[in-house]
Amino acid sequence: MSNKDLDTLFEEAFDNAQLIPQESVPQDVQLVLYGLYKQATSGKSNIHAQNPQDLINAFKLNAWMQVKHLTIDESKQNYIDIINKLMRERNI
Repeated sequence: MSNKDLDTLFEEAFDNAQLIPQESVPQDVQLVLYGLYKQATSGKSNIHAQNPQDLINAFKLNAWMQVKHLTIDESKQNYIDIINKLMRERNI
């Protein structure tokens, strides 16, 4: 798969994520998606630039750190896979 194809699929998955009711997605899955999205769009370069000021930011930073070993393409593919699974489960 070319990068353009993966980028297009990633953008579509991000758009589709907006169709999934947030309350129907467990918080741990929301955090995984957050981490994958940050890794896919920012890569590894800024991972230590954030300073967690509260509990929510600490959880978000931790979610990102959990996937920091993934490449940008791996992060995009994992994000796409999770969104597609959530959509299938919700018949969207």
